[in-house]
Amino acid sequence: MKATTETTTQTTTSIGNVKFLTITALFIALTYVFTAFVNIRLPIAANGGLIHLGNVPLFLCAIIFGKKSGAIAGGVGMGLFDLLSGWTAWAPFTFVIVALMGFAVGAITEKHRGLGWDALAIAVACIIKVVGYYIAEGFIYGNWLAPVTSIPGNLVQIGVAAVIVLLVVEKLRSIANKTILAES
Repeated sequence: MKATTETTTQTTTSIGNVKFLTITALFIALTYVFTAFVNIRLPIAANGGLIHLGNVPLFLCAIIFGKKSGAIAGGVGMGLFDLLSGWTAWAPFTFVIVALMGFAVGAITEKHRGLGWDALAIAVACIIKVVGYYIAEGFIYGNWLAPVTSIPGNLVQIGVAAVIVLLVVEKLRSIANKTILAES
């Protein structure tokens, strides 16, 4: 009887791990694709800047599937973009900053549900992004005034993502709870 119970527990844990790995890998790919292919390069600031929709799958992942998946999907997905697209110097900063964004959004929305909490979580991620990239740009360029010009682009990027995410997240969360997250 004990062996059967242990086997059942291992099977349940393995299924949980498979779901976690599958969901996280899917959102790494979505974050990368939305960053790499749904973007606009800005002709401003020292580095030109980039506005992309990679934050949309990042925030959806963190809100629906939690802080661990959100942190990994965001950090790896956008860090991979930096490595593969000529923004290589930014990759270590992106990995940390965006992982913190995903973790923060997931941590807040794991404990509190609802549109207001989702919006607050995204606002916290916005602060992390603005402060994080300000510091990163200051280190990369050795200039602490120039990073100020990147702040409007970061705000637009998070603002657009917030509108999209807040419009669809409740419906997607409901679908995920009925299908992916439903106990088998």
